[in-house]
Amino acid sequence: MELPIFQIDAFTSRVFGGNPAAVVPLTKWLPDDVLQAIAAENNLAETAFFVRQGDHYALRWFTPAVEVDLCGHATLATAHLLFARFEPEAERVRFTTQSGWLEVSRDGDRLALDFPARPPLPCPVPAALTTALGAQPVEVLGSRDYFVVLRSAEAVRAIKPDFALLGTLDRAAVIVTAPGDDCDFVSRFFAPAMGIPEDPVTGSAHCTLIPYWSRRLGKIGLLARQLSARGGELHCEDRGERVSIGGHTVLYLEGTIYI
Repeated sequence: MELPIFQIDAFTSRVFGGNPAAVVPLTKWLPDDVLQAIAAENNLAETAFFVRQGDHYALRWFTPAVEVDLCGHATLATAHLLFARFEPEAERVRFTTQSGWLEVSRDGDRLALDFPARPPLPCPVPAALTTALGAQPVEVLGSRDYFVVLRSAEAVRAIKPDFALLGTLDRAAVIVTAPGDDCDFVSRFFAPAMGIPEDPVTGSAHCTLIPYWSRRLGKIGLLARQLSARGGELHCEDRGERVSIGGHTVLYLEGTIYI
């Protein structure tokens, strides 16, 4: 069997920046173990698979270790491919996913995700969380992930987590965030339990970051940066029960999978 594969850098305007995602178009679903094996072989934070279903697409995302319920950068990368190769005249594309209906639309020279908001809420704080981060939080909340607020962007940059200890926590991942120096807020994202020690740029985390910072700063439109080694820039908007997450995308490679 031969399958096309594309690798696209998301939330960046340059190759080697942002977050790389593999995108594999399918005509029908393959067995789950095959999808997981392809994602493990790619060894990227996410591999996205999609199947056309009439006027929309079914979309799934896999890390090297597990299937996940929501992924921003791989959705942005999938939309890039659809606009470039499959639907060049379209202004938006729609997906059915484990997180319900998602949409990506053109926004000038960027693409914008329409995702569900996941505001963080008060939660118990395990001692292992602060130990693993080696930092004293200003605030700790929870959504799908632990949401840790630090005092400054420099404190976020300085984090050197104990990934083994983070991987024992009872939530999927850890978001660390603070006010930005040259933007509204910054973040980093750690998900060792999902096979991703640190994710370069994380769209799904901004489903939680945007409602928090929108309320705290009193702003609807926000500029965010993720302070990973590759770095990424996200143009955000709080829309109540939904959020908009915009960014640039760049094609890095295309090829063929042989299985």
